[in-house]
Amino acid sequence: MTDLKLLALDTEDLDVISAHVQDAVVRVPDMGYARGDRRFALLMNRFDWESGKQNRRDKGQRKRAALHFDAVQSVVTAGFDPNSTDGVLELLAIVFQPIDGPAGIIELQFAGGGTVRLGVECLEARLADLGATWGASNTPTHAID
Repeated sequence: MTDLKLLALDTEDLDVISAHVQDAVVRVPDMGYARGDRRFALLMNRFDWESGKQNRRDKGQRKRAALHFDAVQSVVTAGFDPNSTDGVLELLAIVFQPIDGPAGIIELQFAGGGTVRLGVECLEARLADLGATWGASNTPTHAID
């Protein structure tokens, strides 16, 4: 399977990235804001949704991936301790809310209500797989409303 390298410059692009990182596992210490570079980045173990399940015993794969956002002006976290050295979060979705022209808020939504809100000048996100792949211990499931 080919490693993903995706760029998002609008909400439709971000929806594609969000779908690929749904159910990714993120260690809190693997997220950070480089104020001087105006970049927020995170490493994750994403579930490889595009590979599909081969059979009942195949629980899918996880891949190590990096995601970063540029032109970040502010970062606000809620619902978890951003200084936790052993905290782990499950990423559910990433959404963009335009505010003024290209500026807006990117929100990373985690299971249990945790969020990271990024104030950005414009939407620019990049997702890249880093090569490491392994068998998932289980396939993520979601309740249907």
